[in-house]
Amino acid sequence: MPVLLVRENGRVRGWPACAGAVGLGAAALALASTWTSGAWATGIGAAVTAVTALSGLLSERLQPQRGAAGGGATPRTGADALLRTAAGRIPSLRQVDRPEPAGAHPADGHPADGPRMPGAAPAYIRRDVEPQLREALGRAGFVLLVGESTAGKSRLAHEVARALFPRHAFVRPLGRAALPQALRVAGTRRRAVLWLEDLEEFLGADGLTTTMLAALPAPVPGRRIVLGTMRTEEFRRFDAREESRLTGSDQDAWRTQRDVLRQAEVVRLARHWSADERRRAAAHTHDPRIAAALRADERFGIAEVLAAGPELLATWHNAWTPGAHPRGAAVVAAAVDCRRAGLRSPVSRDRLRALHGPYLAERGGGDLQPEPFDDAMTWACTAVHATGGLLTGDHTQGYTPFGYLLTAPGLAPVPERLWQSLVAGVTAAEAYDMGLLAHQEGRPGRAAEALSRARLGGVPGADFLLAITVGDAGRPRRAAADLAAITRRREYGLGPGHPDTLAARHQLAFFTGEAGSPHAAAGRFAALAADAASVLGPDHPDTLAARHALAYFTGESGAPAEAARQLARLLADRLRVQGPDDPQVLATRRGLIWYRAGEPARTEAELAELLADAERCLGPDDPHTLAVRSSRAALAARAGRTAEAAVAWESLVADRTRVMGPDHPHTIYARLEWARALASSARPEEAGALLTRTLGEARALLEPGHRHLRLARELLAGLPPPGGHPA
Repeated sequence: MPVLLVRENGRVRGWPACAGAVGLGAAALALASTWTSGAWATGIGAAVTAVTALSGLLSERLQPQRGAAGGGATPRTGADALLRTAAGRIPSLRQVDRPEPAGAHPADGHPADGPRMPGAAPAYIRRDVEPQLREALGRAGFVLLVGESTAGKSRLAHEVARALFPRHAFVRPLGRAALPQALRVAGTRRRAVLWLEDLEEFLGADGLTTTMLAALPAPVPGRRIVLGTMRTEEFRRFDAREESRLTGSDQDAWRTQRDVLRQAEVVRLARHWSADERRRAAAHTHDPRIAAALRADERFGIAEVLAAGPELLATWHNAWTPGAHPRGAAVVAAAVDCRRAGLRSPVSRDRLRALHGPYLAERGGGDLQPEPFDDAMTWACTAVHATGGLLTGDHTQGYTPFGYLLTAPGLAPVPERLWQSLVAGVTAAEAYDMGLLAHQEGRPGRAAEALSRARLGGVPGADFLLAITVGDAGRPRRAAADLAAITRRREYGLGPGHPDTLAARHQLAFFTGEAGSPHAAAGRFAALAADAASVLGPDHPDTLAARHALAYFTGESGAPAEAARQLARLLADRLRVQGPDDPQVLATRRGLIWYRAGEPARTEAELAELLADAERCLGPDDPHTLAVRSSRAALAARAGRTAEAAVAWESLVADRTRVMGPDHPHTIYARLEWARALASSARPEEAGALLTRTLGEARALLEPGHRHLRLARELLAGLPPPGGHPA
């Protein structure tokens, strides 16, 4: 029998329910069995999606939540926001007979070339990875389904979990604050599935940890399961590593979140449907939604079309037309960039009102004939046919952009003005999330600003990540001093062999070397590699990272042959443990090529092969790929091909500026090498202008005595004197 499911604050999620179970009359039953849209839906209250509008109307009638004493309705707090039945109980998976409560997007019930299909979800089409997911759920306590937005992750997970575990409690927290309560509830049930839709929402400050997972009693496979979904883009943030230092210095910066993901058995779901999947879907073409999805351009996945992802994206783009919904489009742009900036919580209506204006002004402002703000919110939140809107949520909980929009092609970088507005007004926990994302994306200036706020707010681990970020931003001596204090505290409080203590030692050793003491760094890493192997095991990623750093600083200490020998042994171990396409394997190959003495032609061929592998595995903008290009440019300069080197460095400067920002030390270094190549190419005036400008800007960013500042002054001093450039 269907069950009416509600949020803990009493707002009902709008899917069909048995009228008798909640005492509704025939009119209410008819209302509950259809999706609402248009003016009727938006007239219920503040701008909301059609689904939420229906939910709000029914919840006003039901008010099902009761206090402990059996008194009147009591709204639940964020810490108690679990999905429950109208009677306030945790449902079983058998009761969750619709995919929407599990997080699936409502399917497009009004295709352009077919009749509307109200209420019922499309037939489930078996996916090729279903057997793999079933096997994983049968043997693992924590399974993570990874795929792009609208790939069909939630629908697949719901169908398989419901088939395997119909009697299990369906424990779904509706926000990070509710996670501790969800864990408690799941831990008290004999059988439970802890459902973490969009797992990234539950990571970060006050989020899920390996300790929380370990605390779940009797994690017997098939009895108590954690099942999560995650967008591919979010999952990749914990896969690739910052590359160019070749030390793994940021390997532990997001240790807690990364270690949570390592606990999961990962099943990947492709966005594009295979020929077999499309054949299985063809058996259901009596549903015009599936028929239309099969006829769609094959560059889209069937689940993607059913969720109206491409249509919603086109709706957003078309709204910028004068007289259409330009202010609504600007509101959506602001919400999208808030999420891309690392704000994982929904965005308030007031914040969207304050942030959207510059987006509208950039497109033409008043010339676009923008609609009033209230109309813009109504439009942005109105469902496209039976699917969700561009924004979901309401004025009390805030608004979240449709996930498909976050990876739309051609999105510009998050503007500095929005970042500054956000970081000035977010909570300490939100600031931590924003700082973590900025650090992962190679934006140390932004990261330091956000993490300083998080540290002042007492967020655990913010001091550690802030110290790393300060070092990455060009102040390694200060970072080493801060990390020395953190290491002492961890050694005293946690013990010398605790993984967090080892992580602090790694960062301290790295920034000791970056501050100009490579011999001392090599000594620290030699001791750390031995201790990590003893505590964590010889094949643990942290042990391998310590060995990599040891080899790097050995080479920087003037022993390239020994560094090459260490890297050769490390490469063999990493290939065995991590596989040929792992980012750290590619980084190890680059270090080995650089330190190993060999014929220039062979070295160039190896770098060309490595660049092709990096672009194939990681993409052209990954820091690993950019670092390989840096090595190739340096090799061209070393070989005397200065004009070629100048072109290569100029191109790399442009790409590093775009990807990492103009203030990143890697960008500054590329500019200095570009100037060196210009000077060697008989273009001293251009080199002098570039060096003078770079030095002036770098002085404000890097600590005194930084090696990039020394290099800039040395290069300026070496230029011919005609115009005279200040040192």
